[in-house]
Amino acid sequence: MAEAAEKLGNEADQGIDFRTEPARYRHWKLAVEGEIATLTMDVDEKGGLLGGYELKLNSYDLGVDIELADAIERLRFEHPQVKVVVLKSGKDRVFCAGANIRMLAGATHAHKVNFCKFTNETRNAIEDASANSDQKYLCVVNGTAAGGGYELALACDHIMLVDDGSAAVSLPELPLLAVLPGTGGLTRVTDKRKVRRDRADVFCTTEEGVKGKRAVEWRLVDEAAPRSKLDDAVAARAKALAQAIEPHKSKAGQGIALPPVARKRTADSNEYRYVSVEFARENRLATVTLRGPDGPPPASADAMLREGANFWLLQLARELDDAILDIRLNELEVATIIFKSVGDPQLVLAHNIFVEQQNDHWLAREIRLKWRRVLKRVDMTSRSLVTLIEPGSCFAATLAELIFAADRSYMLIGQLAGDNRPPATIILGDANCSGDLAMSNGWSRLRTRFLGEPDALHRAEEAIGRPLDAEQAEELGLITAALDDIDWDDEVRLLLEERASFSPDGLTGMEANLRFAGPETMETKIFARLTAWQNWIFQRPNAVGPDGALTRYGSGQKPNFDLKRV
Repeated sequence: MAEAAEKLGNEADQGIDFRTEPARYRHWKLAVEGEIATLTMDVDEKGGLLGGYELKLNSYDLGVDIELADAIERLRFEHPQVKVVVLKSGKDRVFCAGANIRMLAGATHAHKVNFCKFTNETRNAIEDASANSDQKYLCVVNGTAAGGGYELALACDHIMLVDDGSAAVSLPELPLLAVLPGTGGLTRVTDKRKVRRDRADVFCTTEEGVKGKRAVEWRLVDEAAPRSKLDDAVAARAKALAQAIEPHKSKAGQGIALPPVARKRTADSNEYRYVSVEFARENRLATVTLRGPDGPPPASADAMLREGANFWLLQLARELDDAILDIRLNELEVATIIFKSVGDPQLVLAHNIFVEQQNDHWLAREIRLKWRRVLKRVDMTSRSLVTLIEPGSCFAATLAELIFAADRSYMLIGQLAGDNRPPATIILGDANCSGDLAMSNGWSRLRTRFLGEPDALHRAEEAIGRPLDAEQAEELGLITAALDDIDWDDEVRLLLEERASFSPDGLTGMEANLRFAGPETMETKIFARLTAWQNWIFQRPNAVGPDGALTRYGSGQKPNFDLKRV
């Protein structure tokens, strides 16, 4: 652990690092006692990620949320026996003041938007743990919960508010800052907690928020308790939540350790064990190559447990996750991410079948859920996504999802001259059609792809387990185009050059619209509707101009709004 921490520290000056561990936390404390875990938010005021501001009143920046995301994931993998996570504040009479205003005012537009995107993904991970990992979250609001602080509470299953005449929950972004709650607050108030529209309107335009019994009546919180009885009420509620969860046999043993993923960074690459990222910055490209497993899957669930975080399917997911986050935050001029793979597709399929056969085992389930979250992160990344299926590739089962997540996918027919690698094939697995790897719309990527072609979806399902060459994959509609060796280089080059010439803003809008066909869910509303509006508002002078609310906040000067509605 000490060696890993030293490696992380050595890379700290090379951009934002998403790898951490509890020994390095500055803002959170994680304690586990049997079935109950306590996650305490105690933000270090001097521990800002970007500098130039203090994180007072448990306000947070991206660094605080990176630790929270790590803790949520560790609870699932390292402490699978935990049934209830008590989320509380380490500060007296304040829960969380939300995103730090000075940080937002001073951050670049790209950082603000990516910050909001990551915090949304982290809140979604809390809800995913509750829905799929039998870990319920109980939030204890011991004082003020404003803006992002209340949004953090909203992600939990049960909210307890101290009733002391001063503690309140609020979403004051509009009246104070001329922006919107950036982490799903509006959507969760209406869709999750089902607060009446007119009450939600009052709540979201009231700076001081709502307290005590009224907060309970409006369903903004689940219960209120006097300060003298709060600890007992929390203990009783945590016990009741734990007792309501059926014990899972495979969770009887210990979890697995999650050391930070190892990464070697150079000026033009990031190298992991199973993932390589190469940057061609002059062409605004990042090529992400995924390597298949070194051998067959483990012989049993116990053997998988012994491999732990080194198990290929889990380690690959964690490495890909880190690579995508690094590109998002540290490589802002990359226009296109190219996905490639190298390996034996049959071995990839075998690992997927193994995990599916261990369906009742907690670790196998968590690995599948991890892949679902990572692939959603790919979907939500504002870069053009291109998948190239070349000889020697291993796009099978879970890895085939990177074909369907891409905006374009090209597959080579046969072999290139002088290349003795086997011709490219695609192998579909059950996970591609079952919904185990569902997008934010709740559908599989194949179902979303074939929204108006149910027969095409049926034909794809019939092809599960069968190696498909380029022409077969094109006939089934699984790829954009099958290209021979004569056209391959020119077609790929023209695509990438064209993509790099378009407006990044226009591409982001187009891709986000085209990727998410099908039904709308609370998650798609948060990422599409809310994020699009917030992205626009973050560029408007009423919010971020020299006389805007975000710029003048705390100065004693009122903002000067352009009063024309747009």
